[in-house]
Amino acid sequence: MITEAGRATAQKVSAVLGDLAIAHVYSSPLQRAYATAEVIVAGLPAPRPPLTPAAGLLEIDLPAWEGGLRQEIQAQFSDAYHTWKHAPHQFQMQRKDGQSFFPVLDLYAQATQFWQDILPKHDGETILIVAHNGINRALISTALGFPPAYYHAVQQSNCCVNVLNFAGGWGERVQLESMNLLAHLGTALPKPRPEGKGPRLLLVRHGETEWNRQKRFQGQIDVELNATGLRQAQQVAEFLRSTPIDQIITSPLLRPKQTAEAIHQYHSDVPFLLEDGLLEISHGLWEGKLEAEISASYADLLRQWQTTPETVQMPAGENLDQVWARSARTWDQIVAQATQLSQQKSGPDPWTTVVVAHDAVNKAILCHLFGLGPAAFWTFKQGNGCVSVIDYPHGAGAMPVLQAMNITSHLGDGILDRTAAGAL
Repeated sequence: MITEAGRATAQKVSAVLGDLAIAHVYSSPLQRAYATAEVIVAGLPAPRPPLTPAAGLLEIDLPAWEGGLRQEIQAQFSDAYHTWKHAPHQFQMQRKDGQSFFPVLDLYAQATQFWQDILPKHDGETILIVAHNGINRALISTALGFPPAYYHAVQQSNCCVNVLNFAGGWGERVQLESMNLLAHLGTALPKPRPEGKGPRLLLVRHGETEWNRQKRFQGQIDVELNATGLRQAQQVAEFLRSTPIDQIITSPLLRPKQTAEAIHQYHSDVPFLLEDGLLEISHGLWEGKLEAEISASYADLLRQWQTTPETVQMPAGENLDQVWARSARTWDQIVAQATQLSQQKSGPDPWTTVVVAHDAVNKAILCHLFGLGPAAFWTFKQGNGCVSVIDYPHGAGAMPVLQAMNITSHLGDGILDRTAAGAL
């Protein structure tokens, strides 16, 4: 059963979801998840959606470790535990009947089958899934194409909220709008991972510009924040005001620089650095033009950009391979430096670097974390003024952990990202 504290947090989830038109709720049949789902459904406005237990949402099966404390398991099964943590796709275990199996690979197959069974039933609808840490990771990963090797790179906190947008059925585009949101529980950012002494990076997208609002392609044209963007920059600054920050690095363009300067006002004693590698994608001849204007001259190429962006060479501009290369190189350099500084830092808090950049660059960095190429460009949403949290508990060169993605709750618009859906 869930505790009273668990019931209270489930009620908070219900409250934050109350304005969504949820058509159906699916839950793991295990008691801790199903009881959580019952509390959530009971708090939703009438007419309440039906609640269905689904075997496809059962938690990962680890029979040899059930009931054991992490420290005990780590000591008793040291080699297997090392594989579990560092190569989960290769991790094997024996079932109670003595047969060997791969728990993570089996979980990914289970998650894939769940999506294939459920999606055709809810075209155009919003559904709620209440499950467990492991299966949630697998659901997110299979929907977005993250390989099983990255199983531990996705964080899921108790009663967090994730938002996935499916363009259609299984195999069609899926966007991760946000991940591991905790503001409804009174928590700003997830706690750092307890193991290791690696750095934390906060990836921020700049506030809104008038060109974002107009859906005008800005690229490397230096557009300043509009009134909404300046307010968003201040809201980001307030959101991170009590977070220990050791360094701020920003693209030199005015819109991220203004956002970074707002954050810096509350951390004025930390280094403030400009980094050319974080410049937005160059749209070349598209820059300064509205989407409708581009469509008139480059209709086919614009369609390619919207559907297969990895195939597009911007006229007199960049392609995504170039953006990927410089974004990944810059990010890896920042992480390497942060790792060195983190090892030297005293105290319990990790070395924390704020990186302020742009939509396309942030998308490239997030894809880079999971080994995804330019074909996955539209996978991650990055709203104006959003914050994403990436930990490197074991430092540069080891697996990162995406702790939270596209947090926009500090902008005051509820659980969904309601920032401008304008051009890059």
